[in-house]
Amino acid sequence: MNKVLTMILAGGAGERLSILVAERAKPAVPFAGKYRIIDFALSNCANSGLRNVAVLTQFNPRSLAEHIGSGRSWDMDRASGGVALLQPYVSRSEHDWYKGTADAVYHNLYYVADQKADEVLILAGDHIYNMRYDHMIDAHRSHGAEITVGVAEVSLADASRFGLVTLDQDERVVGFAEKPKQPKSTLASMGIYVFNKEVLMRCLEDARQKKVYDFGRDIIPEAIGRQQIFGYRFDDYWRDVGTVESYWQANMDLIVDLPDLNLYGPDYEIRTVPLYYPPVKVGPLAQVTRSLISDGCIINGRVVNSVLSPGVYVEEGALIKDCIVFNDATVDRDVVLDLSIVDKQTWVGEGAYVGFGDDTTPNKDEPQILNTGITLVGKGAKVPNGMKVGRNCRICTWAETEDYPVADYLPSGSSVVKKVPRRYQV
Repeated sequence: MNKVLTMILAGGAGERLSILVAERAKPAVPFAGKYRIIDFALSNCANSGLRNVAVLTQFNPRSLAEHIGSGRSWDMDRASGGVALLQPYVSRSEHDWYKGTADAVYHNLYYVADQKADEVLILAGDHIYNMRYDHMIDAHRSHGAEITVGVAEVSLADASRFGLVTLDQDERVVGFAEKPKQPKSTLASMGIYVFNKEVLMRCLEDARQKKVYDFGRDIIPEAIGRQQIFGYRFDDYWRDVGTVESYWQANMDLIVDLPDLNLYGPDYEIRTVPLYYPPVKVGPLAQVTRSLISDGCIINGRVVNSVLSPGVYVEEGALIKDCIVFNDATVDRDVVLDLSIVDKQTWVGEGAYVGFGDDTTPNKDEPQILNTGITLVGKGAKVPNGMKVGRNCRICTWAETEDYPVADYLPSGSSVVKKVPRRYQV
């Protein structure tokens, strides 16, 4: 595997995650309590013996860069190889940000050319799965392939969100349809590609001349019939968490008795940056049912079917149900959180009810994003005492109590927008 360069695409805007990506890149969003989304791609690299890894960033990269650091958590802090963060830049000839997945790699083609690699493994940084990439690379080599595409079965209902692949009896790629409105297949591209290095460089140069910028939409369909392209089937758990609903569901998938994604198996260790919190503390009146509770949490109320990140404080009389709560949030006395995602450093005041009622009116500002009943509370926001917040609501980052309406009820589909910009202390 020392002849493989891995490039993780971690620069997408992630707009379908709404305010969860207001101040962070999508791959830096917390997942399963203690992890970040990108931990899965990085851990898969470590478990596959891949140590020459480049992470391509773009939108809100600071928290992602701080999380990855030198790569020590994934045994990638090395003098030779290791992990490199490739930031977007403006050159004399290039003045635009990345226009697509292939364009992101093209802008860093100098880096690819400098590497002593035979193959380039290209990954998305925002998917949840355990996979041995070395097995895919071995299959690529044994087929004599020039390009290999990772593929997985998805539901017909979700198929239109993906590039759909057609394979022949020899597992060659003979068809590719990018996000068709009426899908005829459920075999989806995972956004994982193995390219022979010279083939990748040639494909990217051709694409640049034709002004096309995406692997799934442009490069792969164009290469069918011209290059030796094979599919590599992945039959285990894999989720694209690009929407609020899919992100919430992927977290909920982990709290069932026998989850399809096993975080506890010794063969597929998921690594992350350690946070030095004290142990979980459960009070005398606490009740915790089918939930993931991270270090540093203090539970004095009820937690049901939920995922809590490190340092969450739950007061007596509070109920958290079907929720995801990020780091260092405070849930005060007699609060109810129902079907909500609460970002880090938030404070939910005494007697508040977030996720109130049965009205599922889509959010007026983001109807295509918030329409399944999930309410979002942004990073650092405050929910006033006694406030009832409906479903599909969006409370912006760092919202203060004065940003809410005078009434103590926020109807379903509403948004709370910060009236006065946040002041930063120097």
